[in-house]
Amino acid sequence: MKVLLTDDSTTMRKIQKRVLQTMGITEIVEASDGKMALEKLTEHNYNFDFMLCDINMPEMSGIETLRNIRSVPEGAKLPIIMCTSVAEKDQVMEAIKAGASNYVIKPFKPEDLQSKIETTLQRNK
Repeated sequence: MKVLLTDDSTTMRKIQKRVLQTMGITEIVEASDGKMALEKLTEHNYNFDFMLCDINMPEMSGIETLRNIRSVPEGAKLPIIMCTSVAEKDQVMEAIKAGASNYVIKPFKPEDLQSKIETTLQRNK
């Protein structure tokens, strides 16, 4: 399984990466902002099983990134789980309207992230 992990926080990417690895996911491509995520998607021909994407990032927000991905045929069906903090509930609704497959609220427990990933992948089969 191949994942695109997008978050401007190195620490958050490490935490998410650890959870992914415990799930047996070892092919993890990292991006530190939305622009880099779009570059990685293009570079890999959108060949990812799913994407984890932070909402608040410099350069390009997660919601802008999501809209860009959904605007191209290759990105229409890519499962995208948005990661956000509790204070950003309005942004969660905006992300869902923009095409997010699911979301997880930070800080999260590893089992919560794993559950969101599993639920999202089941829905997208």
